[in-house]
Amino acid sequence: MVQDRLFQKAISVLLIAGYEVSERCAIRPRSFDLIAEKGGLLLIIKVSSPIDNVSEEIARDLDLIAGHLEGSPLIIGGRARDTDLERGAVYLRYGIIAINPETLYDYLVDGIPPLVYASPGGLYVNINGDVLRGLREQRNMSLGDLGAVLGVSRRTISKYESGMGTTLEIAIKIEEVFDSGVIESIDLLKYTSHFANKPQERLPVQALAVLERIGLELHALRRAPFQALATFEGEMILTGYGTAQKVVKRAGLIGNLSAITHTHAMCVAIDGSIRKKVGQTLIIGEEELHDIEDGEELIELFD
Repeated sequence: MVQDRLFQKAISVLLIAGYEVSERCAIRPRSFDLIAEKGGLLLIIKVSSPIDNVSEEIARDLDLIAGHLEGSPLIIGGRARDTDLERGAVYLRYGIIAINPETLYDYLVDGIPPLVYASPGGLYVNINGDVLRGLREQRNMSLGDLGAVLGVSRRTISKYESGMGTTLEIAIKIEEVFDSGVIESIDLLKYTSHFANKPQERLPVQALAVLERIGLELHALRRAPFQALATFEGEMILTGYGTAQKVVKRAGLIGNLSAITHTHAMCVAIDGSIRKKVGQTLIIGEEELHDIEDGEELIELFD
């Protein structure tokens, strides 16, 4: 029931903000639940409460999908362990931003970005170090002078000016001292990969061989409704594979996701001879793939 309410809230916010929203992904396992798009901005959304239910495996899929589709992953939840998510606060799960629906509304609809982020010990803010240094120097205050006013060391002030975050209480004191803003807002759509230097999973050999033979580059996913992101000369293909019965069930959803993300959709049936379109999705048998000479010929089948 809690999950359903979160879904409805998230979808409502996205629609109010003018996003086109995909079908809800009801296939298990699933690393994301919705994809939303507006003016080239793509959000890959996982709804989970508590947010601690998002495993590293799920986060890795979110990261990979967002990276290759040039989107932003978001976790929408209501709780973290035994505490409610605060409105206007950002939480992190394996490097991926997690917020409640109200924070999403503030950001997407009202244009109000969050200011605080949760970290062990409480809520913190980012300080614009260059602005802080400029304000301090205008007052002819040394690092030690400002540290004495705030009750911290000169080394801590130096770290603030180098970009280290601080508690909300200290940030408010700084703004009171200089009567000027130094707190930096948080851009929910700015994402830096937490998994960039970690090795990717590989698909089972039988699924790899035929697609890699014709020149496709594959990126394996563990828990998405499609098992791989395949690329060929700038063309992206959301790729699923399995028995004919299995892929036919997934074809509609994968096609819907491809429409939202402006990509192609393909399902490879490993147990039959078949080639047909179901909506946006090309369903093709593994035997038929062996007859295709190269990636360009495959791309032509989507037209």
